[in-house]
Order: sequence, then structure tokens, then C-alpha cells
Amino acid sequence: SATIPLFMSNKDVAAEAVTGSGKTLAFVIPILEILLRREEKLKKMQVGAIVITPTRELAVQINEVLSYFTKQFPQFSQILLIGGRNPIEDIEKFKEQGGNIIIATPGRLEDMFRRKADGLDLASCVKSLDVLVLDEADRLLDMGFEASLNTILDFLPKQRRTGLFSATQTQEVENLVRAGLRNPVRISVKEKGVAASSTQKTPTRLENYYMICKSDEKFNQLVHFLRQHKQEKHLIFFSTCACVEYYGKALECLVKNVKIMCIHGKMKHKRNKIFTEFRQLPSGILVCTDVMARGIDIPEVNWVLQYDPPSSASAFVHRCGRTARIGHLGSALVFLLPMEESYVNFLSINQKVKCPMQEMKPLKNVVDVLPKLKSMALSDRAMFEKGMKAFVSCVQAYAKHECNLIFRIKDLDFASLARGFALLRMPKMPELKGKCFPDFAPISIDTDSIPFKDKNREKQRQKLLEQKRKERLENEGKRKFIRNKAWSKQKAKKEKKKQITMKRRREEGSNIEDEEMEELLNDTRLLKRLKKGKISEEEFEKKLMSRDKNSYTCEDTTTSDCCSKTEC
Repeated sequence: SATIPLFMSNKDVAAEAVTGSGKTLAFVIPILEILLRREEKLKKMQVGAIVITPTRELAVQINEVLSYFTKQFPQFSQILLIGGRNPIEDIEKFKEQGGNIIIATPGRLEDMFRRKADGLDLASCVKSLDVLVLDEADRLLDMGFEASLNTILDFLPKQRRTGLFSATQTQEVENLVRAGLRNPVRISVKEKGVAASSTQKTPTRLENYYMICKSDEKFNQLVHFLRQHKQEKHLIFFSTCACVEYYGKALECLVKNVKIMCIHGKMKHKRNKIFTEFRQLPSGILVCTDVMARGIDIPEVNWVLQYDPPSSASAFVHRCGRTARIGHLGSALVFLLPMEESYVNFLSINQKVKCPMQEMKPLKNVVDVLPKLKSMALSDRAMFEKGMKAFVSCVQAYAKHECNLIFRIKDLDFASLARGFALLRMPKMPELKGKCFPDFAPISIDTDSIPFKDKNREKQRQKLLEQKRKERLENEGKRKFIRNKAWSKQKAKKEKKKQITMKRRREEGSNIEDEEMEELLNDTRLLKRLKKGKISEEEFEKKLMSRDKNSYTCEDTTTSDCCSKTEC
């Protein structure tokens, strides 16, 4: 109600509102109203409005919301342009059905602008553009989308209405200028019952909790919690794709009679199907990364569980906003290590999170599921490898945390973390180099002997191992010389070093002549060849004598008879 009248009266808007408060309708309704009021009706190939979002899930969701309205206005065609689909099919669909309203992700839209050779000149289609909307604008203006966004904006006409919408709006004027806003109206909407002076960014009906526990206790606490809340709907956030893969597989085996699904940014074609299916479930668990943190509307989510704290403080608000939407009740829980407890105060100050967050005490005498996780890794190489990758990615993500004064990599207990991942041994990685871990006991087996449960994968692995064994046998007895630089460069470097040495000796007044120095160097090279076994002792003596006969001259001038070279 605050945004629609301004947007429709030809104002550019930068709107900030608590997540789950209906931002999608705040731009869908003005788009349709502005297009209906056009003097010249849009032709099939003319684009009147573009909505750009950071993720394909959010684009799918907006497309669904818009379709409810466009059913009443068949004169408008809409098209969804997102990754994970064949771009040629999108072009054919656009040419066949048109696209008066485009909902797209930045990467795919940029790609469509560049595809003139495939029979679509999108640049000429957007000359009729009236409205541009950037949803989750602060994310779109991040460095990751900057290049694509700038390319897209170069194709669009300057005379248009532009709207930026987000739950956490950036304040930098430069970003707004870059997005093409002209004297924008800033709109900041609060929930009912919240003081006008308050800047709280989380929903008022959200119950926010935190739990302090050690790394090796965290997974046990999570499994126990999920077993106690089987009939509810949960989102579990992890820091990396590898952690989602590993812990998602682990939860499938440890939490029975519950539908568990995984989604992360590296999935290509499965994401849309998984997202649509989970939205329709009455209960279940979605294990995910921050790809699901922004703008996604999943009905009746009871708990948002943050197993790993997000890499940025703003992402915390977006994660929590997947529950307690549009006046519903909801709860969120973040797991923190003892050294991270100050993060709670940081959030209340930096992100205006509802204060105070309530502490949930770890339950005692919970079932230890880590031995079961170890046995899974021992019986299936796929699980063992997933665990190693997840640990490495988790450590690397921790090292890059935005709030590194609280999340200090050098204070992290790697042994406890490895036990929490149920690792069989420590991986080799730079962060662990030179460290010893007396509190971590590796399994005393050769991890190379762990087979894949998948017979085809194991067969392929054995084939590769056999190939490596043959190569090792072939190379046995052959000395390998690993050169860091090309031979020509090494030779030039040695020559330069030799010249410097000889020059220094001359400067120091050495009585060794250049020719004698050269002979000395030749003898040294010959001796090295002998030591490396390249020549025998007999060959060494023979070459030495041979060179001596050609190079020595008699120095004896005191006698009339010249001595022989061997006597010299």
C-alpha cells in the first residue's frame, strides 16, 4: 500500500520491508497497471517489463504469482528465462509466444541479449520497456552479479520506471545510480506493533533461538532435534554445497520416516523439481545452502535451523525470514561454538535482530550417532569422500567469514570439528599443515581399501588403480628429475652464476686464471656425473686423463729436458 501508488505515479522506488510482507505484489500490480495504461498496445515481440532476481527458485516463484494475474489479461504474454534449461528452447518459445513481461536471472538474461546469431534480437525488443524491477536488489548489486547487471542495463532504454526491492537495502547512493534510478523515493515499511523508530529487520512473530555447543556435539543435537519434530517442516542451512551433500545423505539414514531433500547452487537440472516438490509437502526437511535464503516462499515452515552461521550478517535475516511469514508463527535456531557466543550481540546491533535472542540449552544424554556415520564411511567410499570434501569446504568457508573477529580460523578446534564430521583421518590441506592433533584418533586402516557401494564406480576405481600400479612398475628404477624451470633457463642461470663467481675472484686478486677455473668446473661436473652413476670410475679416470693431456703445459723451465704430462 505504501509502494504501489508511488510506483504507478511514475516514481522510481527503493523499497525495504521485513521479509514475508508481500514485496512481490508491490511490483507485480504496478507492472500490470502501467502496461494496461499504455497508449500503444504491446505487440507479441515487444517487452514492456523485466523482473530480475538473483536465483532461479525466486524467479519461478515470481512467475507463478504473476501468472495468477495475467490469466485475467490474456493480451500479456510472460516468459521465464533462467539457468538449467536449454537457451535455444527459450528463444523458440519467445519467438512463438512472445514475452511482454520477462522474469529472469542475470546470467541467462545477459546470455539472451548476446544471442543475435540464434535469430533473436532482444536488444530491439526491449526498446518499448516501461518497467524494470530488481528483486533482492542488495544481492543483485553484489560483485558476483555486477558485470551481468551492467551489461543488461546498457541494453535498456533510459526512460523507464525502476524499482529496487529487498529486506535488507544497501544505502550506498552509487549502487542506486548504477542501477539506473533517478531521484528515487525510499520506502521503509515496518510491521504493525513495531515502533516507528525501530529498525528491526526480522518478523515480529519469529521466535529466535541460539544453542552453544562444541563442534563434535552439534550433529548429535541436530539429529535429536529432528527426531523430536518429525511432523513439522524444516529448512536446515549449511555453509557449503559439499556439507549439504554429506549431511543430507547422513540425515537420510539417521532420521527415519521423514522426507529429506537436498538443494544447493551446484545442482543444475534438479533444483526446480526439488523446490516445487518440497513446497507441496505437508512436512519434511530441506537441507540447503544460502541459495534458498532469499525471497523464497515455502508454505508453513516451522523451523529454520542454521547448522553453520551464514558468511554475512545480512544472510542471517534472510534465512530466518523463510518462516513466520505474513503474520504466521515460526521459529529459528542457530548453532554456535563456545567461542562464537558474541555473535548474538553482534546480530542485535548490526542487523537489528529481535533482541534478546533466547538461548536453547543443549540436551544431555542424546544418542551419539557419529559412530554410525563412521561405519557408513567405512562401508562406502562415496560417503568417505563426501565427508572429506565437506570438512575441507567448511574450513575454507570459515576462513573467509565476513565477521572474522568472532569467527577466527586460528582459534578453531580442528580435532573437535573433524570428530563432528566423523572423519576417518585428517585430510591434507594448507590450513592443517604443520599441526598435530592428539585429540583426534584416526582409524588404523588403509583408506584406499574402502570400496564404493556402487559396483560400477568401484569397477572404474579398480581399473584406475591397476593402471597406476603398471605405471609405477614401469618407472621403477628410473630416476625422475623434476625441474622447476625450463632447462634453458637453468643453464642460463648457472652460466650467469659462474661468471659472477669468476668476476668476484678476479676482483679479490685471486691468482687462479680463467682457464684454470674452467678446468676446475669441468672436473666438478665430471665428478657429479660419477656420483650420479652416469659414468663408471674407469670412464671418469679415462676422461680426466684424456683432457689433462690436451690441456696441461709444462711449467718447468729450469731443466733442458721437458717433463712428460703424466709426471707433471
